[in-house]
Amino acid sequence: MTTYRLDAGAQTLALAVTTGLPEVVYWGARLPDTENLDAIASASLNDLTGGMIDALPALSLTPEAGRAFQGQPGLVLSDVNGTPLLPAFQIDHVDAASNHLCFISRADGLTQTHNIRASESGILTLQTEITSDTPIRIQWLAAPALPAPQRSDEMIDVSGKWIREFALNHVAWTPGIRMRESRTGRSGHEHPPYLILPESGCTNTQGTAYALHYGWSGGHRMVAEELPDGRRQVQFGHASGAETEPGTHFQTAPLYAVFSTTGLNGIGTAFQRHMREDVVQWVEPAKPRPVHYNCWEAVYFNHTLAGLTALADKAADLGAERFVLDDGWFGHRDNDLTSLGDWTIDPNKWPGGLHPLITHVHKLGMSFGLWFEPEMVNPDSDLFRAHPDWMLGPRDQTPGRHQMVLNLALPDVQDTLFNQISAILTEYPIDYIKWDHNRLLPLVDAAQTRGVYALLKRLRAAHPGVELESCASGGGRIDAGILAYTHRVWLSDSNDALERLRIQHDAALFLPVAITGSHVGPRKSHTSGRILSMSFRAHVAAQRHMGFEMDLNELTEDEATTLKSVTAWWKDNRHWTMTADILRLDAADPAVTAEMLLAADGSRFILTAGQSETSIQILPRPLRLTGLDPAARYKITLKNPEDAARQSRGPNALKTAPLTLSGQYLMTQGISLPAQWPATIFIVEGTRL
Repeated sequence: MTTYRLDAGAQTLALAVTTGLPEVVYWGARLPDTENLDAIASASLNDLTGGMIDALPALSLTPEAGRAFQGQPGLVLSDVNGTPLLPAFQIDHVDAASNHLCFISRADGLTQTHNIRASESGILTLQTEITSDTPIRIQWLAAPALPAPQRSDEMIDVSGKWIREFALNHVAWTPGIRMRESRTGRSGHEHPPYLILPESGCTNTQGTAYALHYGWSGGHRMVAEELPDGRRQVQFGHASGAETEPGTHFQTAPLYAVFSTTGLNGIGTAFQRHMREDVVQWVEPAKPRPVHYNCWEAVYFNHTLAGLTALADKAADLGAERFVLDDGWFGHRDNDLTSLGDWTIDPNKWPGGLHPLITHVHKLGMSFGLWFEPEMVNPDSDLFRAHPDWMLGPRDQTPGRHQMVLNLALPDVQDTLFNQISAILTEYPIDYIKWDHNRLLPLVDAAQTRGVYALLKRLRAAHPGVELESCASGGGRIDAGILAYTHRVWLSDSNDALERLRIQHDAALFLPVAITGSHVGPRKSHTSGRILSMSFRAHVAAQRHMGFEMDLNELTEDEATTLKSVTAWWKDNRHWTMTADILRLDAADPAVTAEMLLAADGSRFILTAGQSETSIQILPRPLRLTGLDPAARYKITLKNPEDAARQSRGPNALKTAPLTLSGQYLMTQGISLPAQWPATIFIVEGTRL
């Protein structure tokens, strides 16, 4: 037996190899450098008892059906005729380095490779690869399987729908399988590829937790299984059957793994830093993130030069730095029934092209962005009429949103889309693309996702100064796979700030501030009909990468003043907030959603406490902070005391003056805020003295 280890930040992964595939013998808190790995491997051996076969099949990196493994195998394959294959792999050799392990195993003309890397940001990256001497069919290939903790009562996975993304599901562990599969062809609102495994007693701010993220933008599958013997495993991979063609080489997407001893916040900060520092390839890393103005909810398809230049004037006056022209500028696009696939300027709306609008926007000091939905096509389009064979899926399929999907696995489709988009980016000084994806795929096909990646990579190489936003009916495609080619995500199509408060809070377990777009919506939300104050809408948007998306002509003088003030405050702080950690707080009041942005050097923070509904008790409960230096003293200031409820008539200290308190006090007793109404949010600024 040979043992190996990788250390990534606060975690250690230890593996043992005999003759078969490697098996994880330890995953958890970082072990001492002098730890005896052979002893750990011996300590991990299990007993045998009644009702079991005479040897316990290994829960290896790829559990093998051919070795009498009684749970979900990590590899299901056949020959080209469909005859199942049951290889029993033997280790061939291991390439080991301080931050990388590569295990190569062979069986019956097959080579299986497990790659595991450790990053400085504290993330383990795991990937499985299969090559074959002859063509084979892959039904299921899992990234390296990992053991789930025994001291866990539940798992937390993520679900959602359009305008209600990133909902956390707390699911009890029971014998058998918890299987979630996205078969919509994208990572999805419904089953985004994330899983958290908290141990008993874990909260946002304390306790032990494990987490996994499968970095793939197509259909995927997750299996969390408790075997009859009590062992637990988790597997992630492409959706079953997503590899539709036989081949000689198959590979999973990267599986990102993290361990935390500081509660769910340890998971969140590790993933936030990983996305920001390792995954996203920034166009200009040192450039401040600009305030957006998107015109969609102001004009929809009704484009006029006069109307849009007037909106640009108002947006610039309020503090916007980027103007994004959304859907409706191309083909004959007066509604959503036509023209997807015809990426040429509509001459009726834009007889002079987009130059007059872009010139005006640039004179105002703003950059210019443009909306595309390249993966889709309307049947009523010149492209579809010329190439009906470019459609993905059967000819008699049910349309979605009056549109079909282009087969991005076809080189001709990639070439056509590249040429059309590149021509626009070459003719016009555009520095931003909002890249949308508004219908579900008619089938699961991994080649479609690889085609999207190839197109994005090609466009990035040809136009390196252009930043891209991933939008898929809002938050339908948010994962490390797409973020390797894009720079921002549109978290939800809901601009209802009360909905966004919860969505942003839960998404913070995976996404950093700098890439999470959040816009101030209209007074009456277009997706919920709810009417909310400008202070609440603006401050919720200012929790992340801020923008506006409304008809600016509707603003009252007071609303415009508030929006301009909050925008200026966001700009004044973005030099540190865009690299800050988002720390979720354990609010004693379930009606309060509270979090902190803590500067990378710990010198300052912003606390936000949003009230989503009426509290059960009369007075606000104290709110404990986290992540501070217990011995340090902090000056804390309530930024918006004017947003206290009219019933707030007592001597709450923060309403009238700053306080200076120790980190120890703030993290044990906490702060008492004034009474709040539902749909209000308090902002507290803290500075270490």
